[in-house]
Amino acid sequence: MAVENVIWPRYVDAAVTRSEGRRVAKSEALEEPSVDEIAEAVQQIGYDAVIERDKAHPREWEPRGRVLVKGASDSTKNDLVQAIVAYMSILRDT
Repeated sequence: MAVENVIWPRYVDAAVTRSEGRRVAKSEALEEPSVDEIAEAVQQIGYDAVIERDKAHPREWEPRGRVLVKGASDSTKNDLVQAIVAYMSILRDT
């Protein structure tokens, strides 16, 4: 079975605290990240991304969506999230 990692926008959202689910440092977090930005960053890293827009994180009422990352068995989830936020910062700066 293929490895799938689920990346929720709240993992990189600056408005979310660590205890609420943010997985990156406040200085690296981004304002209002979208699943489209996350998916684009995942593809830049070299993995396949599937966007599921109708999904809501268990701690959220409004569905913001999520991104499934396929084939990322060679890295940990933390490494993947760190790489995604780095690419998202680059993409926002351009």
